[in-house]
Amino acid sequence: MENCTKESYNVHVDEVKAPIDKKYNDKGGFIMRLLKKALAVGLASAMVFSMAGCGSGSKGTTAAPSESTTAAETKKEDSSAAETTAEAAKEAVGGDLADKKVGISIYKFDDNFMTLYRTELQRYLTEDLGFKKENVVIQDGKGDQAEQTNQIQNFITQKYDVLILNLVQASSAPEITDMCKEAGIPVVYINREPDTEEEQRWKDEKINATYVGCDARQSGTYQGEEILETSNKGDINGDGVVTYIMIQGDPENVDAQYRTEFSVKALTESGMQVKELLKQRGDWDQAKAQQIAQDALTQYGDQIEVIFCNNDAMALGALQAIEAAGRTVNKDIYLVGVDALTEAVQNVIDDKQTGTVFNDHFSQAQKASDMAVKFLKGESVDNVNMVDYIKVTKDNAQEILDKLK
Repeated sequence: MENCTKESYNVHVDEVKAPIDKKYNDKGGFIMRLLKKALAVGLASAMVFSMAGCGSGSKGTTAAPSESTTAAETKKEDSSAAETTAEAAKEAVGGDLADKKVGISIYKFDDNFMTLYRTELQRYLTEDLGFKKENVVIQDGKGDQAEQTNQIQNFITQKYDVLILNLVQASSAPEITDMCKEAGIPVVYINREPDTEEEQRWKDEKINATYVGCDARQSGTYQGEEILETSNKGDINGDGVVTYIMIQGDPENVDAQYRTEFSVKALTESGMQVKELLKQRGDWDQAKAQQIAQDALTQYGDQIEVIFCNNDAMALGALQAIEAAGRTVNKDIYLVGVDALTEAVQNVIDDKQTGTVFNDHFSQAQKASDMAVKFLKGESVDNVNMVDYIKVTKDNAQEILDKLK
């Protein structure tokens, strides 16, 4: 057994304290003092019992059983107290999260909504959860699944601890999931939902994968309800039929599919008759939607009573076409979108958009981050985690706008 002298004790203290002082120097005096205190308590306790062991090392000396038991229990209690204090200090500086690496890929950076989403992801992960900024890497998928898959492969090669992915194509989820599973890296999918069979596979095979988003059926239903809540339920000309055009996002995207279906379904289930004049793909893009709406207004004119848009970026484009055609929202045409972009919410307040639906990027980004942390801690995570949409009309638009700002 090593000699238990005061000098050797001081050497050990300095050796252990030095790296801790260096590691936590930038965390502030409070944390450093807390760690040093915990260290001193633990080492002091260890010294007492270690020196007692050295001093009673002669073969002819045997401690009474009751004293030996008491000493062991005391040592265990002191050790436990030191560990608890150290753990509290660890939690105060972010626990084990600071050095964990989070790889994030967004389907494309120039999407208005996903810009808000990724900004909140970055903020919440670093400011609220304690990840180091340099360990949270966000990349632009540029709307190219091959490009994004390459990014994900690089994250895997570089041994990232968890991935948060907004896929270019949700149909790529099985392939991406298997890549991550093989590498032992959990994955949180966001915004673009894989199909239900894939989500069920994660559960059945106990794969560390989950989806965080909003139920797009709810957003579509809210769009339809916003039309029903107008004075004439969308039937501007009073002929008993709501005549509309649908500007769709990506038809392969489940959110686009559900918003398209359930916005109209809300009307029909309320007893309204409907007539679709046009359904055209706008790819979530403002300029494309403007052109679609412009062409439709030229072709169908006053027949168009409602323009449904799968997102607000396209609603902003449609508004440009509506105004250029000399039409007035909420007087001779209705316009609804989804996402609650700041400009769109302001348009609701100003009577330039009938309504939108708040795709709560704050709650989604935070829940996605929380699920990533659960994976890192080895906790159980449900295969699907949903956040509610919020209907935005003139009644609550200012409240939502204040939150966004």
